[in-house]
Amino acid sequence: MLTRKQHELLLFIHERLKESGIPPSFDEMKEALDLASKSGIHRLITALEERGFIRRLPNRARALEVLRLPESIAPGLSPQRRFSPGVIEGGLSRKAAPAPRAASNDDDAGAAVSIPVMGRIAAGVPIEAIQHKTHSIAVPPEMIAGGEHYALEVKGDSMIDAGILDGDTVIIKNASSANPGEIVVALVDDEEATLKRFRRKGASIALEAANPAYETRIFGPDRVKVQGRLVGLIRRY
Repeated sequence: MLTRKQHELLLFIHERLKESGIPPSFDEMKEALDLASKSGIHRLITALEERGFIRRLPNRARALEVLRLPESIAPGLSPQRRFSPGVIEGGLSRKAAPAPRAASNDDDAGAAVSIPVMGRIAAGVPIEAIQHKTHSIAVPPEMIAGGEHYALEVKGDSMIDAGILDGDTVIIKNASSANPGEIVVALVDDEEATLKRFRRKGASIALEAANPAYETRIFGPDRVKVQGRLVGLIRRY
């Protein structure tokens, strides 16, 4: 699966090759995706190459070849702008405090409600957001009373002191705001997402880990969007 930015860049390169036969420059890609620096383009190009969507041709400047397009998007179609959060990568740890509202596999499946699992969320350093439903999961109805909910698979160890372990599945209530101290899915700069505790530092927003190995990250209020609040957790043993 590709992130929104990866989709945009892949389609931009594809359309430019169709029009002129010449790949766009890194400056043109940066401007088209409205990124602040070319380092973000380097990262996206590497991710597309690793996933087998493009190939860099050796010994040729600006030489890129599109090998394939995502099956979910036809050539020439603009990528979906709506974000459904999820981030990949992170470390491993099994050291944790009691999990918030955890549900076991012994819950009554007959009374369960199905909600979508929207990829993975980094409980660690934000990487990039995944915007596709991967599958569905059944959860106890009392865990999702009122509102729209989705689930995310946790990768990383930054929230272990809040009882959230690598491999857990968190249940998120869709929301665009949060109270200080709540654990949220936060979207940073419209392309990175992470699971962190929400704080305010004056006019700024702080995303606080529950692991002393990770620093609190502070952003201007226009750089962070709350995508949902943690309401439950499912752990498999």
